[in-house]
Amino acid sequence: MLFLSVFTKNPDMKKIVFLCVALGLSVASFSQTNTNAVYNRFFTGSTMRVDYYHTGTAREEHFSMDRVLNDGPWAGSETVLLDNLNRGLYFFKITDTLTNTLIYSRGFASIFGEWQSTGEPNWATFSESLRFPWPKVPVKVTIEKRDAKNNFVPVWSTVIDPASRLVNPAVLKSTYKSFPYIENGKSASHVDIVILGDGYTAAEMDKFHKDVKTLTDELFSVEPFKSRKADFNVRAVETPSATSGVNKPHPGVFNRTPLSMSYGAFDSERYALTFDNRTVRDVAASVPYDYMFILINERTYGGGGIFNLYSTVAADNKFSRYIFVHEFGHSFAALADEYYTSDVAYQTPEITVEPWEPNVTALLDKANLKWKDLVKPNTPVPTPWDKTEYDNFSYAIQKERRALRAANVPETEMEALFEREKKTSLDMFGKNKYKDATGAFEGGNYMQFGIYRSALDCIMFTRNKQAFCPACSKAITEVIDMYSR
Repeated sequence: MLFLSVFTKNPDMKKIVFLCVALGLSVASFSQTNTNAVYNRFFTGSTMRVDYYHTGTAREEHFSMDRVLNDGPWAGSETVLLDNLNRGLYFFKITDTLTNTLIYSRGFASIFGEWQSTGEPNWATFSESLRFPWPKVPVKVTIEKRDAKNNFVPVWSTVIDPASRLVNPAVLKSTYKSFPYIENGKSASHVDIVILGDGYTAAEMDKFHKDVKTLTDELFSVEPFKSRKADFNVRAVETPSATSGVNKPHPGVFNRTPLSMSYGAFDSERYALTFDNRTVRDVAASVPYDYMFILINERTYGGGGIFNLYSTVAADNKFSRYIFVHEFGHSFAALADEYYTSDVAYQTPEITVEPWEPNVTALLDKANLKWKDLVKPNTPVPTPWDKTEYDNFSYAIQKERRALRAANVPETEMEALFEREKKTSLDMFGKNKYKDATGAFEGGNYMQFGIYRSALDCIMFTRNKQAFCPACSKAITEVIDMYSR
C-alpha cells in the first residue's frame, strides 16, 4: 500500500502530484552517462536530510514525517546518482515533480527492518533518515520495500518543497572537534567515511585517536580496500563522555553516553547499536560523509552493521580488528553474515526467493549463480565440504559461549574460547578439497540448510582470517566504484 503525504507550501504543486499518482504516470530516469550535468541541473551543493519515524509491529509498518533540514555540503557522487546494485531491504527514490524524472536513488536497510524480523508482536517506533542532494525544486520522496517475491514496491511517499517554511536550510554549526585521518581528494570523487566514538571521556581522546588509526589501518590492510585506499577519505569526530564505557544491560552495567550506544540490541548480548538517530546524524554532519562507523570504548566482544546506516565495534577486544572489517562489510556493501551456528534474535524465514545480499544464495537457479563468473568449470555446485564435522564442533562452541556469558566470566576467557575455535576450524578447513575454490557451500545467513555461501571460509563466516572471499570482494568493489567516479 502506498502512503502519500505532501510537504510543500505550493498548493498547485499538491494538485500536480496527486494527479500524477492518480493517473499512474510513469517515472522517467536519466542516463548515468550524463555525468554531473544532471547534478547541476537538479541539485545545489548541499545535503537534504529527511528525518522520519518508522512505526509498526512484526506484521505492519507506518511512516510519519519528523523534519527536513540541511545536513551540510553534499559529500556523495555527483555523477552516479542512481543505484543499480539492487541491494537492501528498502529502497528510496527522489523524483523531480516538474518533469517526473527520477534523479536520485539508493538501497538501504534499517533498524526497524531488523527489529521486524525478530517477530516482536508489540508496537515500536524508530527514528530514521534519508540523505540526498538538496533539490532545486519540489521532489517526491518514495520509500519502497521488498515484497514476498523480492520486488520493491512503494510503502510511503511524500512531496518536499525546498522553499517551504517547514524545511530548514540552516546548516548546523558543530560544537564537536573533528580531525582528518586520511584525505585523498574531493568528496565528490571519493568514498567519505566518518568515525564517531562513544564511551570515551575527555581524558581518553588520545585513546580515541589511537583507536581510529589502528582500526582504519586494519581496514586498508584488507583487499579490496587495500588496493582502493586512494579512493577514500576518513575523518573522525570527538564526542567526550562523562563516564568511560557504554551501556551493557546483560551483565547489569548501565551507562548513559552522548551517542546512547548499548549492547543487547534485540536482546542479543553481543549486538551493539544506538537508537538515537537524530543525535548520531547531527554529530556525523560535522564532516562530509557517505558511510559511518562508531567505535565503542569497551573490551566486551561486540558490534553491529546495517547497510547504509552505520557499523559499530568494541575497540579493545582481542578480535576488534576482525569485527571492524566484518561489520563494515555489512554497512558498506550489504554483505550477509555467512555464519549460522551463533545465537541470533532473527526468525529465519522460509526460503522461497533468492536473498538480496550479494554473497549468499538459495541456489534456486544454479545456472545463474550470482557469482558464476568466479566459479571454475571443474568446481561442483553445490560444493562439498565437511559440513557435519564443522557443525557438530561449532554448535558445541556456541554452547560453551552461552555458558561463559551466563557466568559473567572475564573477557579473556571468551577470547580464549574464540582462539580455540579458530585453531580447530582452520585445521578442519585445511583438509577440504575445495578449500580455495569459489563455489556454493551450504550454510549461511543464519541458516544451517538451504542457503549457500561462495567460499569455504571468509571474514563474513569466521574469525579465521582477515580476508574477503572473491564474491564479497566483488560486491565491495562495486560500491567503491559508485562513489569514486
